[in-house]
Amino acid sequence: MSAPRPRRSLLAACALLLSLHPLGASPRAQAAPELRIAVEADITSTDPHFHNLAPNKAVAAHFFDPLILQDAQQRLQPGLAVSWRAIDDTTWEFKLRQGVTWHDGSPFTADDVAFTVGRAPSVPNSPSSFGLYLRQIAETTVVDPHTIRFRTNSVFPLMPVYLSTFGIVSRKHGEGASTADYNSGKAMIGTGPYRFVSWRQGESIVMQRNQDYWGGTQPWGTVTTRFMRSTASRVAALLSGDVDLIDALPTSDIARVERDTRFRVSRAVSNRNMYVFVDHLERASPFVRDRQGQPMTQNPFRDLRVRQAVSLAMNREAIVSRVMDGAAEATGQVMPRDWFGWTPTLPAPPYDPAAARRLLAEAGFPNGFNLTIHCSNNRYVNDERICQAIGQMLTRIGIQTEVQALPFATWIAAASRQDYSMLFGGWGIDTAEPSSPLGSLLATYDRATGRGASNRSRYSNPEVDRLVERGLATLDDEQRRQIFIRATEIAMRDVGLVPMHHQVNLWGVKAGLQHTARADEWTLATSVRPAD
Repeated sequence: MSAPRPRRSLLAACALLLSLHPLGASPRAQAAPELRIAVEADITSTDPHFHNLAPNKAVAAHFFDPLILQDAQQRLQPGLAVSWRAIDDTTWEFKLRQGVTWHDGSPFTADDVAFTVGRAPSVPNSPSSFGLYLRQIAETTVVDPHTIRFRTNSVFPLMPVYLSTFGIVSRKHGEGASTADYNSGKAMIGTGPYRFVSWRQGESIVMQRNQDYWGGTQPWGTVTTRFMRSTASRVAALLSGDVDLIDALPTSDIARVERDTRFRVSRAVSNRNMYVFVDHLERASPFVRDRQGQPMTQNPFRDLRVRQAVSLAMNREAIVSRVMDGAAEATGQVMPRDWFGWTPTLPAPPYDPAAARRLLAEAGFPNGFNLTIHCSNNRYVNDERICQAIGQMLTRIGIQTEVQALPFATWIAAASRQDYSMLFGGWGIDTAEPSSPLGSLLATYDRATGRGASNRSRYSNPEVDRLVERGLATLDDEQRRQIFIRATEIAMRDVGLVPMHHQVNLWGVKAGLQHTARADEWTLATSVRPAD
């Protein structure tokens, strides 16, 4: 039989209540403020390794820290790892932060990292695996509770970058846990700044701050993020005061929000490059016809002069100013201005329809030809409107163009089968360096290695492939930058794709809040602070 607990005196109990709630202050008045957010994209799971999708990763970042953080401009910062180094050509060593605890109070150790590296690429039924960030690891060694080493199959300088792209989970709570266990909250025990409360798919996710967070206590006691696909509904929620912050502010509403002193617009140039792909396959291209409407036996886009004509036909500045309402930057390459791998040697190509018509004539198409361009109508900012503008520009140089805009799921499936002759799409650079767009969009397609996985035009240049591989095996940052610049220059000279612009990410923010806009499009509670 247990001993009875001592009874607290009435006086002591009153003293305790007064210490918790001083006279004149109610519990509600002392509560930490709530942050209310509305975002465009829903998530498919709270499992941080289920789906390599930007909205999922942004939500997961509140609960699960990565080894290495990316700041608002995607520069690497210490996270759960405080330092890292290559100790030889194929071994990376990471020193881990000490004193970090999981949400249940248990200590974070290198064993949790080792468990995560094994789990992340092998989640059952994952629609987009994190394996691409981990397949270069041949062996993981836990040296001590706060030191871990990774041996790679070959020289791999981007190891720190790749290990910044996913969160670390607890072995204690993750071993044997399914995606359903994360979705229910059972396994949602992280080291992050917020603790999981609830998730209703298509509706909202609720979180409470982690008072013991190693990075410092957040200002928001509770954060509620609502998923609102409708742009009109998100803007209305902001203007009515139902939410404090919205993402994906429509470009057409920029001036309206800026005129209202209750709100402001927060913006950052995106890592997302918008481009046009043309068919590079040696075939009768499926959506190209002659001027009489008959299929053509040759693919005109195989001729460099035709691809150059397409690029010169694009009035990028007009698209930026008239379609994007100024919320974009015209470009002639895949990397945003001043990022690693960007080069001043590749400015945005000039708008020159006369030169475009001359090139078409030189290529044997003085009267042009007929074309259908395909794009999504619900994925990228103003995607269908941009596609219509492109169609008009091409028509002016003699390529009579019809536009077909489709839901993203339908469009991407057909694009991945090379069913189109020309398409308009986008690529977000989550590694903040050129091997991502070069290796995915412009390297020769190779199912075995994963190179060119999103090269839906099937452009191929062996020299670009060689330089990408060489860059990925070069430890020196400056040498690697120059290699990737050279690969970019060759691919752009070939018009392997037609770069159009980089989006500007837009948020609508309630006055009285400070918001740090991010290049990766993530909407984070940690990016919001009360104004000083």
